Amino acid sequence: MADKRALITGITGQDGSYLAEHLLNLGYEVWGLVRRTSLDPMMRIDGLVHPRRRIHIVYGNLRDGASLRSALEQSQPHEIYNLAAQSDVGISFKCPDETMEVNYLGVGRLLHEAMHVNPQVRIYHASTSEMFGKTPPPQNEHSPFAPVSPYGEAKLLAYEHFVKPYRDKHGLFMCSGILFNHESPRRGEHFVTRKISMSLAKLKLGLQDDFSLGNLRAVRDWGFAGDYVKAMHLMLQHEKPDDYVIATGTSHSVRDFVETAAKVLEMDVRWTGAGFEEVGLDRNGKVIIRIDEEFYRPVEVQSLRGDASKARRQLGWSPQVSFAGLVDMMVKNDFERLARRS
Repeated sequence: MADKRALITGITGQDGSYLAEHLLNLGYEVWGLVRRTSLDPMMRIDGLVHPRRRIHIVYGNLRDGASLRSALEQSQPHEIYNLAAQSDVGISFKCPDETMEVNYLGVGRLLHEAMHVNPQVRIYHASTSEMFGKTPPPQNEHSPFAPVSPYGEAKLLAYEHFVKPYRDKHGLFMCSGILFNHESPRRGEHFVTRKISMSLAKLKLGLQDDFSLGNLRAVRDWGFAGDYVKAMHLMLQHEKPDDYVIATGTSHSVRDFVETAAKVLEMDVRWTGAGFEEVGLDRNGKVIIRIDEEFYRPVEVQSLRGDASKARRQLGWSPQVSFAGLVDMMVKNDFERLARRS
């Protein structure tokens, strides 16, 4: 595969980082699309085991078709992985126009320019389990979509108006990965899973007294991002383009995540109270976790659990890291990193 070139949009994010690492291991020439307003892109591609000079950076923006065409002409990719997005569901309620501009209209610009530069290119597009919304679990490729957030709505519009038409009508090799929640030590600290691992590590080290969460009852199918990027690559190696749910098939609540993370650090959490008055106590009875209405979404997806049997059957993909293994990885990484600093 030494002659293969891949362009990754959103390379500075969690998934882009793991995907770049995976493709470099496979011998790809990797290009990353970066917005000029980003911080130093080479500082944002965390954890790569290869020398960073092996990643070629091109500048572009999903808001700007001309910049996308320039990036495609420079990189001449055989494969495109579109991971760029406004990826925070909660923020999408506060910034719906930006979410629609990038997550929906930006996809159309990218596909238009890709068809112009190389109609034979293979493209992976990051869809999301948030498109299922209130559809009861388990959710698979045949489940109805019913998004409840601007993020989910924008992703669904991109799928219906661009991904499927470009594949079915224009013959573009387009794969849509309907990925369920996937986390890692590289996850942004504003996401709830990383907030939990960071906050508990700080509590253990005496760097913080307490922290606040939102809906403890929200249930998600959490997997390891490093596993999920391998599925992205496998989709583009398949003989025909298609849509695939990528998930572990197991689900846990936010409360489960907290309790599992606390056990990694040999901490006890005891819950008392109800609703917004519920709190988490340590073994000495001190309040360490509070519930804050601010962290509730205007409309909440209560339960997501994916059925990835199609990906297992057609791609030979299966997750390797369990829920407990994922939590252990995240908590220990944050604890060790903070311990070195303190």
